[in-house]
Amino acid sequence: MKIALVLAALLALAAPLVAAPRDDALRALEDRADATARRQALRTLAATGTMADVPRIAQALRDPDRAVRMLADAALWEVWSRSGDAEIDRLFAAGVQEMSEGRWDDAVATFTKIITRKPEFAEGWNKRATVYYLMGEYTKSLADCDEVMKRNPLHYGALSGYGMIYGQLDQPLRALEFYEQALGVNPNLDGVRSAAETLRQELIRKRRESI
Repeated sequence: MKIALVLAALLALAAPLVAAPRDDALRALEDRADATARRQALRTLAATGTMADVPRIAQALRDPDRAVRMLADAALWEVWSRSGDAEIDRLFAAGVQEMSEGRWDDAVATFTKIITRKPEFAEGWNKRATVYYLMGEYTKSLADCDEVMKRNPLHYGALSGYGMIYGQLDQPLRALEFYEQALGVNPNLDGVRSAAETLRQELIRKRRESI
């Protein structure tokens, strides 16, 4: 009996580990020949991915398949919006609801609570930056964007946010620089591309008028 148990234990140790669905999904992202597999991989990562997976998911923003690019964008926002703490996630959902209802002060209070409890959660900072922008508190919004980028340097939402803020502050060159950085991470941001082109043309016009 003991020998049988020992043999069973040795066989178990020798057997290959069963890959988790998340690991399978990360491997499937590298399958350049199968767009369907890449799409499904991103659906899986939207539900199970972690911040460690963000660089791999972000690469799919340049995939030749349009659906893959769209799913990569959605997956990134899903991953960014998970804190790994059920209570923080509950507060986050409440803050997003307050934002959607235009309850700016309540939303700021909620996201501040999240930041205090879990400062490493970049999306808490990003959402508060968004609320501050909507309130016209541009200096505070910029400060929160800085905190987002310290924790998530691929956050093209925050990079776009810088561009919008500097646009409001009548600093078109800085706005353009940040829009271009956002497009450097995610080239699928049509609204950002349009805003950048408008700024570019405006800067060219002003330069010509100054000559």
